[in-house]
Amino acid sequence: MGKKLYVGNLPFSATDQVLTDTFAQCGTVQSAKIITDRDTGRSKGFGFVEMSTDAEAADAISKFNGADYDGRALTVNEARPMVPRDRGSDRGGRY
Repeated sequence: MGKKLYVGNLPFSATDQVLTDTFAQCGTVQSAKIITDRDTGRSKGFGFVEMSTDAEAADAISKFNGADYDGRALTVNEARPMVPRDRGSDRGGRY
């Protein structure tokens, strides 16, 4: 089973294919996705890469965390599970 990695501080010009090609240096990339704003479609500057093995993921973290990419120091670490948002307390508008 592979590990999902968080990749932060990406330039807004980065694409899914760029992530795939970059992380393929460390092994088999199962998926790579840049997160985009749903309204504008513009990159949010981070994404996720899923490597095929834990060893490949560890190699990618050691190789790319802090590495320079287009003048930006990448942040690469193991992705944490998404925390559900509280949908009711701060929205108001209930009638």
